[in-house]
Amino acid sequence: MQFDEMRFPDALPIDSYGPGFFRVGGQVFEGPLLILPDTGVRNWGGYEDTALILGEGAWLDVLFIGTGADMAYLPVGFRAVMEDAGVALEPMPTPAACRTFNVLLSEGRRVGLALMPV
Repeated sequence: MQFDEMRFPDALPIDSYGPGFFRVGGQVFEGPLLILPDTGVRNWGGYEDTALILGEGAWLDVLFIGTGADMAYLPVGFRAVMEDAGVALEPMPTPAACRTFNVLLSEGRRVGLALMPV
């Protein structure tokens, strides 16, 4: 899926995504992906990989979690760790998470994105 062009002065939106990959700022990333305002774009180790999120999560308005092609419940342990650290989570299917992230990013909100591929 290709998204319409939007202007993001200091942040990187999701350009597109497909089976197993994401295109961010013109660069292709395969597998799970994490985008945070201060640390940028990087591969993500999945729900067990919480260190980067915890380091920056308190400064986020919300962390969108793309759960894959369909809505899925977040693992109880992941949710508990994030909520104990005060990180606001919004799980949704990955396509919706990408769209929502781009919209809020264009509004200048401090949003993060953790994505499982479709």
